[in-house]
Amino acid sequence: MKLKYVCILVLLSTVCACSNSSHNSSESSEPQSQVAAENLDPASIPKFVSSLVMVPVMPNKGTVDVQGETADYYELAVRQFEQQILPGSYPMTTVWGFGPSDDPRTVAQGGRYFYPSLTIEARQDVPVRVKWINALVDEQGNFLPHLFPIDQTIHWANPVGPRDDHGTSQEPYEGPVPVVIHLHGGHDNDESDGFPEAWFLPDAANIPSDIQFTTGTFYDYFVSKFGLDWSPGTATYTYPNDQRATTLWYHDHTLGITRVNIYAGLAGFYLIRGGSDDVVLDTRSENQSSPAVLPGPAPSTEINLSGSFREIPIMIQDRSFNTDGSLFYPDNRAFFEGLDPSQLQIPFTPDPGCDGMPSDVAPIIQPEFFGDCIVVNGQTWPFLNVEQRRYRFRILNACNSRTLILDFNGIPGLEVWQIGADGGFLAAPVDMNAANDGRLLMGLAERADIIADFTNVPAGNYVLTNLGPDEAFDGGEPGVDFDPADPQTTGQVLQFRVGPRVGEDTTTPPQFMKLPAITPLVPTVTRRISLNENASMNVFVRQEADGSLIYDCNSSTPIDPVKTLLGTYDLNTGMPTEALWSGAITETPAVGAVETWEIYNFTMDAHPIHIHLVQFQVVNRQALAPLDENGMAIPPAFPTGTPREPEVWESGFKDTVIVYPGELARVRAVFDDEGFSVWHCHILEHEDNEMMRPYHVGPVPADAPPL
Repeated sequence: MKLKYVCILVLLSTVCACSNSSHNSSESSEPQSQVAAENLDPASIPKFVSSLVMVPVMPNKGTVDVQGETADYYELAVRQFEQQILPGSYPMTTVWGFGPSDDPRTVAQGGRYFYPSLTIEARQDVPVRVKWINALVDEQGNFLPHLFPIDQTIHWANPVGPRDDHGTSQEPYEGPVPVVIHLHGGHDNDESDGFPEAWFLPDAANIPSDIQFTTGTFYDYFVSKFGLDWSPGTATYTYPNDQRATTLWYHDHTLGITRVNIYAGLAGFYLIRGGSDDVVLDTRSENQSSPAVLPGPAPSTEINLSGSFREIPIMIQDRSFNTDGSLFYPDNRAFFEGLDPSQLQIPFTPDPGCDGMPSDVAPIIQPEFFGDCIVVNGQTWPFLNVEQRRYRFRILNACNSRTLILDFNGIPGLEVWQIGADGGFLAAPVDMNAANDGRLLMGLAERADIIADFTNVPAGNYVLTNLGPDEAFDGGEPGVDFDPADPQTTGQVLQFRVGPRVGEDTTTPPQFMKLPAITPLVPTVTRRISLNENASMNVFVRQEADGSLIYDCNSSTPIDPVKTLLGTYDLNTGMPTEALWSGAITETPAVGAVETWEIYNFTMDAHPIHIHLVQFQVVNRQALAPLDENGMAIPPAFPTGTPREPEVWESGFKDTVIVYPGELARVRAVFDDEGFSVWHCHILEHEDNEMMRPYHVGPVPADAPPL
């Protein structure tokens, strides 16, 4: 039985904890755990006291030759530092970020380290070469342990061995931290994609004796296959930027710990500018041939954190904090159940379960995690001064598990137009006030390029709100199908302080913009894949009066969920087949093939599915039947009814698509680069616990290592 999991508010600790609705978690007034009791009450944090940070552009080190082409060159290191994320009266927060390898100073010190990391700006068809350096070491060169607990029992990088596999210790991993960097939405070769098993440890002075491996399986494979000269603690990637001008982002992608590496701060924007796909025309001009004027300027390499910019990248994340300013992330499965660890009396893997086989419940990893504070560009609940004119916002949902529904209706007179998405400009500007009632639905990792026109907004202060749920999203309308986010905390994002316009606004109104044409792709192959979820097979519980969950093999209630998985789907039988990360590769598009992927959802959640190395077109969505009382497809299930057209804001290219429960989504892409890649759910806790699969464009090489 697969039950919808819900988010409960722990009144004493004010931590949003997720629980299975079958468990009826206790609402005792006692602290749930010592860690949770130290959590900072989000309602007590002053809001809109810090100005939204205008994240600068990352400076490069010059240019280098890459196979006869001139490439912009960066040497970027991952480091640990402190930053004022909470308002200034609170302690600073320890985070991680990327910055120049030869200067460890933070932005506050006049350097370039910041959370989120500085924006990399690229030009279409001009390569970018980055030497990524794992510098998670202290001043003596000794490794720094992770800020958060790492579950060693799931399939993860596992430097202690077996490498890229499950471990057996239920204790958090405390060794040097592996990283590998992915350019999300980038079109590059497999050795530069941030393959999850191509991780590398820092070149630390004190690597413990129990560390058997300092690099991942595919790190070694790529070095051998391509003759790479990567040095210890580093990897050098080349991004050709041979794709449409667009908003991308870079972040960690290490097998099994992406959730905590990104949560620690490893993310930044990557913008591609220029080329014919970056030319917008003004339809009011003669022959519609004059360039449109978009809002600007954008931040540059100059450190000007509160400058008057009108093109602004905005990264939205949810985080929780402890009273000492540190980030909070749970260290026990009990948090998800809304319980104190002593109230979850069950065996964890590898202890035996009811059938004598190892328990299939991991001790630490959370099925999902929802922070109770909203952080925008590295600040909790900031404000932004704007004039009565047009602005361009490049918005990214970089939360771990939270779907956002940004609601602009609390800003009277505001016009919101979406002009771009993951893969660049849409086919035409979309009036979001008319198309979606002034709301912006953003799944995990999705980007929205919008024009916000404040021209007719009365002077005053207005809050951008979030109507997405404080739990797993499964579609529907806020207030009807689910409770919106807490209006006092996660239901608020940032405040706009609207003042009079200074000077003339010469930008083109969005309704008069002609965006670059988009040619529909013509498919040659249809591939069918599935989204699946598992309850425990051998850990059953009964619930006590105090809410405790007690291991009981005579019960019929399993711990649920324990894994979300991907797989294939058979249209003849209506049945999905689940597959683990380590299973044989089943998706092998031919080089140059245009494939339609039908993604069948057999779970109760909406999943943001990301396919690496391609930008796809959303074709349509279609209902499945039969469904259970919760709207989940019950196999054998088949497509039924008339397919539903994509949303108007999905009219361009994308790399991440929301697939709703009880439905399939069809996307279409050209697979033109031979090599290894992955596709996965971008709910990070799902991705880290088996909801990710490798694929290979072209035949899988015989000498490739096993996954």
